[in-house]
Amino acid sequence: MSMKAFRHIAPLCAVIALCGCQIINPDMGGRKSRSGPTTFAALAGWQDDALEQALPVFLQDCHKVQSLPPDSTLGGDDTARRPGRRVGDWQAACEAARTVPAGDRVAARTFFETWFVPYRLAAGTRADGMLFTGYYEPEIRGSLRRGGIYQTPVYRRPPDLVREHDSQGHVVTGRRQGRQIVPYWTRAQIDQGALAHKKLEMLWLADPVDLFFLQIQGAGRVRLPDDRVVRLGFDGLNGQPYVPLGRVMVAQGLLKAEDVNMASIRGWLEANPAQATQMMEQNPNYVFFRQLDQGNALAGAPGALGVDLTPGRSMAIDRDFIPLGSPVWVQAQIPVDGHETQWNRLDFAQDLGTDIKGPDRADLYMGWGPEAAQTAGNLRSGGQMIVLVPRGSPNRRKDKHHRSARPAE
Repeated sequence: MSMKAFRHIAPLCAVIALCGCQIINPDMGGRKSRSGPTTFAALAGWQDDALEQALPVFLQDCHKVQSLPPDSTLGGDDTARRPGRRVGDWQAACEAARTVPAGDRVAARTFFETWFVPYRLAAGTRADGMLFTGYYEPEIRGSLRRGGIYQTPVYRRPPDLVREHDSQGHVVTGRRQGRQIVPYWTRAQIDQGALAHKKLEMLWLADPVDLFFLQIQGAGRVRLPDDRVVRLGFDGLNGQPYVPLGRVMVAQGLLKAEDVNMASIRGWLEANPAQATQMMEQNPNYVFFRQLDQGNALAGAPGALGVDLTPGRSMAIDRDFIPLGSPVWVQAQIPVDGHETQWNRLDFAQDLGTDIKGPDRADLYMGWGPEAAQTAGNLRSGGQMIVLVPRGSPNRRKDKHHRSARPAE
């Protein structure tokens, strides 16, 4: 996959993008944290994480990253002058990772401590501190054929949807009209039949609200009447602006700001079916899908890096600050079964998000199913992110007593 492809794969979207909510970081007290290198000993819970489970996720990243030219850019803050922005920076660490015995927690921890330097990110300019949200893959009812309750189409990417650079070098999305590219159809226009009779329907859903939330998450699983499951993944946007529905509802006095979350928004839509379509059309942004490989039901949808997301280990970040593929130590509060649980875990920057902007925003991937939906829907937490930066020198020496390559000091 080329780096051009990275820019054309849009993210699974955050629940926070739906709500337009913010939260005060309880750990920051309104202050900005300082950025800079730290130590593994300073990472709360580092000794307790099951890093033998994290290592295979890193190896997935390596497989994808090393398929790219060594000078390809993975993202990251170019003013920080830290290693990790280019594919070549990861070569030595990836080779060393392949020599670590599978399932060996001590060896996995030694690998990360040997080949990386932890770098604490500052809270940036966000007034409410560092913010974590969650996303997941919804499972919804659908059919391969239209009929009965199944009347809401899921569209594949239209062939007339184009994405090109304009004369100023900006990427524009739309459709051709003569020699010009004009805006693509809005959600309202598509609801009113702009894509009807073009044979773009992949599936038919039982509830238009299900489609809306499927598009918010960017991927999902559709359970058919015969109990088969069809996995869907993101395959394009119409290029229209994203408008958080929660923000619209608060502005119209339909919900209080402190009550806005995924459940309250969905509850209002389901309780007001006559107004639901018009309300959802306040967000003109529209997502198209493709069918994913059905072979591995335990794999998540592909993220922006091009690897299958892993529940509890994958995250969406802003690649202007964190390179794709980076290991990121996360310290946050996660709601589990209605109780706040401390999350000290090594995650991996494998995805992007339309509302994930800045060095102090991240979206944690929770997987699929009812528990994942509940956790992701209730997740809005402050905390800390520490990026593991690969050692700067790709040179290494052989150690006859240990097959893992060691970095040059």
